[in-house]
Amino acid sequence: MSAIRVLIADDHVTVREGLAAIIGRQPDMEVAGEAANGLAAVNLWRERRPDVTLMDLRMPVMDGAVAIGEIRRIEPSARIIVLTTFDTDNDISRAIRAGAKGYLLKDAQREDLLDCIRRVYSGETCIPPALVAKLAAGMSTESLTARELDVVKMLAAGKSKKEIALRLSITETTVKSHLRKIFTKLGVLSRTEAVTVASRRGLVQF
Repeated sequence: MSAIRVLIADDHVTVREGLAAIIGRQPDMEVAGEAANGLAAVNLWRERRPDVTLMDLRMPVMDGAVAIGEIRRIEPSARIIVLTTFDTDNDISRAIRAGAKGYLLKDAQREDLLDCIRRVYSGETCIPPALVAKLAAGMSTESLTARELDVVKMLAAGKSKKEIALRLSITETTVKSHLRKIFTKLGVLSRTEAVTVASRRGLVQF
């Protein structure tokens, strides 16, 4: 049988080299190429047509979720595994919706990574139960509107209701209305809880 050809996309050279070394030692795998950003990954995928792609999420030029979507537009059956340090609800959701067939954190055991590559290559999906539960929990609540996201981001930056109103050119009463809706959607009772939950879901970044 021919080896599973794996494309590695990560903006950290030490991570790419480490993954390449692990994959290169497997008798049933070989490295099809390495990319340092999402756009390079798309171009290299188009050129090499690997069997499986390992894709980081947060990369320069084009992030991983966008790159996954671009690759899947080229070939809807492309097999892509997200390998990242981020496990917020939003990160997981974006990757899965883009078409990722697997999702692993970079602290996963080597054998788990290799098993995931083989499973995705054979047509299975590979998402740890804990991440599936987190994704389900995040998707079970109503999503925030663009304006509500603006308010949450300003809360995270420590802005008061008055400052938020001035920045968004709305009244404080409107800000309070947005906050009530945000608290309900996130299932929280305070500004601090709202920021904490929004951060965990990847809606705001520090």
